[in-house]
Amino acid sequence: MKKLAIAIPTYNEKDNLPKLIKEIKNVILKTSTDTTIIIIDDNSPDGTGKIADKLSGKYNSSKFKIDVIHRSGKLGLATAYLQAFKKTIKEKFDYILTMDADFSHKPEYIPDFLEKIKKYDLVIGSRKIKGGKVENWNLLRKIISKGGGLYARTILGVNIRDFTGGFNMFKRKVLDTIDLDKVKSTGYAFTIEMKYRTAKNNFSFYEIPIVFPNREKGKSKMSSKIFFEAMIRVWQLKFSNI
Repeated sequence: MKKLAIAIPTYNEKDNLPKLIKEIKNVILKTSTDTTIIIIDDNSPDGTGKIADKLSGKYNSSKFKIDVIHRSGKLGLATAYLQAFKKTIKEKFDYILTMDADFSHKPEYIPDFLEKIKKYDLVIGSRKIKGGKVENWNLLRKIISKGGGLYARTILGVNIRDFTGGFNMFKRKVLDTIDLDKVKSTGYAFTIEMKYRTAKNNFSFYEIPIVFPNREKGKSKMSSKIFFEAMIRVWQLKFSNI
């Protein structure tokens, strides 16, 4: 039976996390996959970390369990995922799925990821292909997202339609091959760099359509600073020795 890790970074997600875990479990139990959810909490002031610990005690079976990583403060999305990736390698999971805690990434798509990852090395939940879309976004956010994807695709020369989306499943061999200590991007650019490194190492990728709704509860972590840092990082990646 294949082993799946699902990495979920959290910061002030107390209203979303219990419901999300329940929905993921309901989906996973319909598949033949042993699943560990890795919650990486950055010392959330709202008590998300304590809620994660309670969920870990509640869900602890051989088929479905939760591991919680507590960090000292708000250290960022990229370092959270990298910590989960290294755990995935060490504990020999077959696949790892990255997803947000705010229901923008719907658990109902997990079986689609699991089906495609049998054939491809990276499966991307895409808002930018036929059948994919975003919901309840304002015009500015749509422009930033569309422009950011086109910008990265054009400069880096890799035909990934949704370069910036964070709902992605990797085979462990991709993470084994990529030198994770050389991944230096933060924020918005992290997903771009991971996909670019995957493609440049000649791994296969496939995009599946997803509907991406705006979060219902909590605040978005996106900012103009993160966006402009990503624009600069794309050029650094272009001229790096990957």
